[in-house]
Amino acid sequence: GLLIPLSGWRAIFWVQLPPAAVALILAVSFLPRDARLVDSRAPSLWSVMDRSLAGNLLVNVLVAAIMMTTLVVGPFYLSLGLGLTVPEVGAVMAIGPVISIVSGVPSGRLVDAWGSGRMLVIGLALLGVGALMLAIVPGTIGVAGYVLSIIVLTPGYQLFQAANNAAALADVAKDRRGTVSGLLGLSRNIGLIAGASAMGLVFALGVGTTDVTEASALAIASGMRLTFLIAGAGAVAAFVVAVFGPGRHKAGAGHRQP
Repeated sequence: GLLIPLSGWRAIFWVQLPPAAVALILAVSFLPRDARLVDSRAPSLWSVMDRSLAGNLLVNVLVAAIMMTTLVVGPFYLSLGLGLTVPEVGAVMAIGPVISIVSGVPSGRLVDAWGSGRMLVIGLALLGVGALMLAIVPGTIGVAGYVLSIIVLTPGYQLFQAANNAAALADVAKDRRGTVSGLLGLSRNIGLIAGASAMGLVFALGVGTTDVTEASALAIASGMRLTFLIAGAGAVAAFVVAVFGPGRHKAGAGHRQP
C-alpha cells in the first residue's frame, strides 16, 4: 500500500528479492539435512490416499478458497466500496497477516493440548462466522466492520491449519509424510485458484459488471455481500465434512493427556 503510490506496483515484487535471498541463505546454512533413504521408493499417491485423508484435502480446498476470496475481493471493496486510499487499503489488508503471525504458534499449542478434532471444529466455526460477518457487518459500520470480521476469521484459519495438518499426518508413516504434505499443499493451491477465479467471478456477477472499477459503491457492496454469503456457505460445507465426514475418527489426534 505504501509502495504503490511511491514506485508503482512493480516495487511490490522487487522489494521481495532481498528477503527471499536471505531466506535461501538461512535455509541452506541452518536447516538440518536428512540422511538420504537410498533403498526406499517414493510411495504412490494412491497408496497414501484413504477416505479420511480425502476429507482433510476437501476441507483444505474449501478453506483456502475462502481465504483467497478475502485477498481478491477485499481490496476492491475497501477502495471502491468504502473509498479508502491505496495506503489505507494496504494498512487494513495487513491486519490479517499480523493476526496470523500472532496466532500461529498458540494455535499449534492448542491443537497439541486439546486435540486436532476439537480445534478443527472451533477453527471452522470461527472461519464461517467471520465470512458471514464480512457479508453483513462492513455494510453496516464500514471499515470497523471489515476489521472486526477479519479479527474473527483469521484466528479461525490458523486453528484450522494447525488442526487439519495434524489430523492428516497423525497416522502417516515417516516415509510417507512428504507425499501427504505435498497433497495438502496441492489441495491448498487448488483452493487458492478457486478463490481467485470462481469467487472472483461471483463477485463480478454480484456487482453486475466485469469492469468493477466503473461500478458504484452500492454495486460493490452488493458483490461483496453475495461473495461472502457463498463463502460462508462453503465454510458450513467444510464444517459438515469435518464433523460428519470420513476423517472424524481422527478427532482425538494430537491430544495430550494432562
